[in-house]
Order: sequence, then C-alpha cells, then structure tokens
Amino acid sequence: MDYDSLRTDRDDVVRDGSDFEAYQRPSALIDSDHPKIAAYARQVAGAGGDREKALRLYYAVRDDLRYDPYNTPMKREAYRASTTLGSGHGYCVNKAGLMAAVCRAVGIPARVGYADVRNHMTTKRLSDLMGSDTFYYHGYTEVWLDGRWIKATPAFNKELTERFGLKPLDWDAATDSIYHPFDLSGRRHMEYLAYRGVFADIPFDEIRSAFRHYYPRMTRAQEEMAVGGDFGAEGAAEAAKK
Repeated sequence: MDYDSLRTDRDDVVRDGSDFEAYQRPSALIDSDHPKIAAYARQVAGAGGDREKALRLYYAVRDDLRYDPYNTPMKREAYRASTTLGSGHGYCVNKAGLMAAVCRAVGIPARVGYADVRNHMTTKRLSDLMGSDTFYYHGYTEVWLDGRWIKATPAFNKELTERFGLKPLDWDAATDSIYHPFDLSGRRHMEYLAYRGVFADIPFDEIRSAFRHYYPRMTRAQEEMAVGGDFGAEGAAEAAKK
C-alpha cells in the first residue's frame, strides 16, 4: 500500500465511512461496554454536564496512565481500551482510544483521529529505534461537545512533561488540545505535517502495516516484545544536558 497517499491537509476525512451513531457505540478496540471501562468512566466523570464530565475524563486518562512508547506490543489486544486501562500505561494511539471509550461509556460521542507530526523533542533511543523524527499516525481523540467535534490529546502525563521541560497539554473542552509547537524554553517541539483521517475504531491493521513500512526496526521489536525502558528518565537526562 502507498501509505503516503493517505495523507491529507484536512482533519475531518471520515476514512471508515462511519455514521454518527458509531461514535456512541462500543467497537472492537474502543470497548466502552467493558465493565472496567464503564466503572472507571462513571467514577471519574461524576455529575454535571458533558463538558464537565469530558474534562474530568481527559485529565484522568492523561495523568493516570503513564506515557510509554516502548511497551505496547504490536498486537491487537494491546490496543483495546480495557487492556490499556488495566496496564496503566500507553502511548498516543491507545491512550486516545481509551479516552474515546470512557467518553462513550458516559454517553458522550467520541472518535479517534490521526496525524503525522515531526517531533523535535524525543530521546536518542527512541529516534534510533524509529529511524525518523516523524511520528506517523499520532493518535488523538475528537469529542462531540456543544454540537461540534473538539480535539483532545491525552498523551503526555503531567509528570513526563515536567521531566522533559515541556508545557503540559491542558484542555478546556471548548477548544482543540493539540501538541504545543514550542517547549518552555522556546525550542521547537511538535510540528503537524498532515492528517490521516478519523475513525470509529482504532484502525489497527492499517497502523501496524504502516509502522512496518515506516519503522521496520521498532515494529519488529514490538511484535517480538523485545522492548523496554523508561522514556521519562531518558527525557529528563537528555533535557538536563541542553
């Protein structure tokens, strides 16, 4: 497949043909009907309107689950929202799926979207594994609030951003929460290059195939589970040298 042909400047291309109702129902990987997802979502969301609930859910997913790009196996089960919740860690793709699941569990429509971003603030080890400074299929969540889709990116937990010297990615449930272009010192951080479409469920087969194409070394390691490390500690050590 020519994966570069799937890139677009638009952020609203519905790639899977889903209708609006699909963003309210559980799906194979966004398993919002799983008992643990439902219980966690109800406990965190609490009372109030959709905006208040979505905010509580966002900060819980962002900070309760440690951002970890190393230890998510390239296996379908590992990308299921209930698996991500149980593991206590994930990276942008499966954390975005979890955010969509907990929103749906409390009656808030949500879907997942993907973009290619150039990451100026990664670690040497991760860059070597990827062989690139571009994160293809960076995952985020779109939440339906006040009659429109609003982006939420619950990827980097607050502790991680502090260790890297980055601005925390906050959200007000009224405007898009996307990666900051610069860090606290004014250095380049994230640069959005293109979008990959929005989906009712995580398009695991497409992402796995694309990662095999773009990141052959890293994906082989993930498929064999020969991965490990502390991304936060690496970032803190490298930030201290700058």
